[in-house]
Amino acid sequence: MEERTGEAFELGEHLTVVGAKLKLGDTAPDFALDHLNPADQTMSTVRLADSAGSVRLLHVVNSLDTPVCHVGAHRWETLRAELPPDVQVYTVSMDLPFAQARWQTAEDVNHQTLSAHKNETFGRDYGVLLKEWRLLQRAVFVIDRTDRIAYVEYVTDQMQEPDYDAAADAARRAATSSPAMIRAGVT
Repeated sequence: MEERTGEAFELGEHLTVVGAKLKLGDTAPDFALDHLNPADQTMSTVRLADSAGSVRLLHVVNSLDTPVCHVGAHRWETLRAELPPDVQVYTVSMDLPFAQARWQTAEDVNHQTLSAHKNETFGRDYGVLLKEWRLLQRAVFVIDRTDRIAYVEYVTDQMQEPDYDAAADAARRAATSSPAMIRAGVT
């Protein structure tokens, strides 16, 4: 498995990222992540295929219990109201689903939080697994209706926020492009 150095750090601590970086046009790797519904406490597995035909925005964070990740999840909660209705927004971390559900309830955040706590597959497949921390590197992925990567940002400094505007614009473009246009490379 590929390991990348020099691509993630926090306060002078250099981190090793496991997995290859995804690029524009790559097929998004499938995933199976846990979601605990805060309203009824039911656990479910969420897969990429569950939202086939939609645009998906994955906001990947270290942990919802950290200040920058907390701010980012709130920012996406606000921005999601400005996105087309078929754009699905998810915040993904390795936090336990129970902790994610408590956080969602306490913070009044309604977009789904997905937990990669069971194994490192999502982290490796999306190229965001921080080896030293066994957490995920801050990143944003927009996946178009044909399951292709339409936008990707890997945030190097874990104390910095992603470029929300660029990711939101990419999600809007992906939502207004037909699958035929996407396959033809026209967006």
